[in-house]
Amino acid sequence: MLKSTFTPIYWLLAPKPKPQKLSPNLIKNTFSNSTPHVRQNSSLKHNPTITPTSAYIHLPFCRKRCYYCDFTIVALGSASTQTHDDPRVINYIQLLCREINATKMEEKPAPLQTVFFGGGTPSLVPPNMVSDVLETLKMKFGLSESAEISMEMDPGTFDYKKMQEMMLLGVNRVSLGVQAFQEKLLKSCGRAHGLEEVHEAIDIVKKCGVENWSIDLIASLPHQTSDMWEESLRLAIEAQPTHVSVYDLQIEQGTKFGKLYAPGEFPLPSETQSADFYKMASKMLCDANYNHYEISSYCKNGYECKHNFIYWKNKPFYAFGLGSTSFIGGLRFSRPKKMNEYTKFVQNLENGLINSSSDDNINCKDTATDVVMLSLRTARGLDLKRFQESFGNSLVLSLLEVYKPYVESGRVIFLDEQRRTIRIDEINNSLFYETNSERRVAYMRLSDPNGFLLSNELISLAFGVIDSWNDYPSALQEAT
Repeated sequence: MLKSTFTPIYWLLAPKPKPQKLSPNLIKNTFSNSTPHVRQNSSLKHNPTITPTSAYIHLPFCRKRCYYCDFTIVALGSASTQTHDDPRVINYIQLLCREINATKMEEKPAPLQTVFFGGGTPSLVPPNMVSDVLETLKMKFGLSESAEISMEMDPGTFDYKKMQEMMLLGVNRVSLGVQAFQEKLLKSCGRAHGLEEVHEAIDIVKKCGVENWSIDLIASLPHQTSDMWEESLRLAIEAQPTHVSVYDLQIEQGTKFGKLYAPGEFPLPSETQSADFYKMASKMLCDANYNHYEISSYCKNGYECKHNFIYWKNKPFYAFGLGSTSFIGGLRFSRPKKMNEYTKFVQNLENGLINSSSDDNINCKDTATDVVMLSLRTARGLDLKRFQESFGNSLVLSLLEVYKPYVESGRVIFLDEQRRTIRIDEINNSLFYETNSERRVAYMRLSDPNGFLLSNELISLAFGVIDSWNDYPSALQEAT
């Protein structure tokens, strides 16, 4: 079931209700004493000519902690919407800019093509401080004139003037944290905004002329009914965003919900009800001409989130700020989650005391696991030709074999070079080895919605195959 499946990399960077869980080894919270540890784990053999062109910026401030949230945030207080003179915000932005400036680069930087302000609630940060961060990024790395600059914004934390000021700074994509269109549900999950603020926020975004914007919704909230979920989806569609993200609530230990509720037990929806919610979202949004391009993401043509595709393609990216994790040169590098430790980290970074290198060899098994898991989140699926070039024929054939029963059940789909479906009775080894065959198995993806619903179980099968893989290559080939 989706409810118990994976949490992609970017949720460890940008807190959101978590749809899924990653493999335990994908990202580690690696801060120890004053020097964070690193893990070498690139999607493919590190090519020093490939430099990141994306940056995640963590702005951790929230008015209050939502009842489902276990992420790295700083709660300012329920009444905190004006933060221009808040020393906690001022000091953090200064610290963040210091981290950016102190970042060492082995290669000449390439201009950033995407910047994502996640949190937390980034829209609580005053525009002049957002400008400071963008100017620091521009001076350090360069910033493309056509860059996608995304910002998570919550209802009740911005007005028409602030939205216009953010747009003038270059923010051209907004992710609006609506979560539900029922006052009762918003209160029950501890959201700081109400329904009136939701409608006001949507009105502001549209009147300001934000072309590229998303609505975030959460399914499987306590006391949420099918009618409520249908209403939230309908109202989201009527608002006409270019993108909709749909997340299934996950109960985390240490949160208020974790103390009150057990997954699958009343007042939380059952597993069957959660599956029905997911199927309803897929049908209603697809019927409204949204493309279901990733497990939790739907968009109008041409409005996929470019920044998030960097994560799903396992490409390198910078990350800055409290608790964030970057992926550069095959290394996943986690920053501390506590402010005092993060402050020490920045000081040590400035003093050249942070060792972000590793003498370890790239772990082929971990790498293959990452590529499979992240690729199968998307409608494009796993590119088997490139995967074979990196990891060899035997692993690909083992994956094809283990997934054959799920092709028969319709949960996994094999596709040829033209992305036409290949029937199970057409599958044989020659279809993979014949590189010129129009009918060779070129891609593998999970079906929508039934395959996506079982993504935990289906991707776990790949983990098992990869774990028992012995004849992995001594060197990985570039294939992205």
